[in-house]
Order: sequence, then structure tokens, then C-alpha cells
Amino acid sequence: MIKLLMTGIWACVVTVGASLGISYWQESRAALPAKQEYLEGVVYEKTKVMNVPMIAEGSVQGYIVAQLVFTADAKILRQLPVPPEAFVVDEAFRNIYGDQKLDFKNLARYDLARFAQTVKEQVNKRLQVEVLQEVLVQDFNYVSKEQIRR
Repeated sequence: MIKLLMTGIWACVVTVGASLGISYWQESRAALPAKQEYLEGVVYEKTKVMNVPMIAEGSVQGYIVAQLVFTADAKILRQLPVPPEAFVVDEAFRNIYGDQKLDFKNLARYDLARFAQTVKEQVNKRLQVEVLQEVLVQDFNYVSKEQIRR
């Protein structure tokens, strides 16, 4: 009978001790500052490779193959309802396709700095927030129809 009574007292002491320990642990855990889930700073993202047709003399002469990298503020990027990559690709395509000064057979003379700046400004304007900090050109080449056929 004494064994049964001692076992009951021991079970009560363990239960009370565990309850106090858990409540103390939860209270101290709540007092700690919340951990940030994301690092703040700048994010680099690549766009998909885009092919822009170059039309001259009534037919497609070849394609400009381009890939861009853009830097964006991570905090603002997370708050956007849509990812900016689609807007970057769209603006780059529009600028390349609509540029009357672009000599696609001699790309060495093309002003890539102005092109990148224009894309950045237009995307920020369309998104109505200064999300893009810089647009970088990773790849910018012309591929003629003859080269594609080979």
C-alpha cells in the first residue's frame, strides 16, 4: 500500500514539475525577439533567354538573342504582387524590337548602357515602385537565319 501511495505522489510531482518547466520555457521563448525569415539586401535574378526577330526588307533576317540580369531590393521584391521578370523581358523586347537605330548586323555600336537604363526606368514606372536597382546585360548576340539553318 505504501508503494502505491509513493508512486502516486511521485507521479504528481513529475506532472507538476513538467508543467512548470514547459510554462517557464514558453514564457522565455516569447520574450525573445522574432527572427527575420528573410535576409535584407539586394537580390540578383536572371531573366529567361529571349529571341527578338529582326525584320528588314519585308522578312525576318535573324534574331537578337538576349539575357538580362537585374538587381532588386529583396524587401520590396517580396511585397510585389507579381514578379518583375515578366516586365523586364517585355520592356527589353519592346526596346530591341522597336529601336530604329539598332543595326543588328553590327551590335558593337549599340548603346547597351542606355538600353539597360531605359529598361530599368520603364519597369520601375510600370510597377509604380523603385524595385529595380540595376539592369545588367548578360548576353546580347545576333543570330542570322543562315546560322540557324546550320
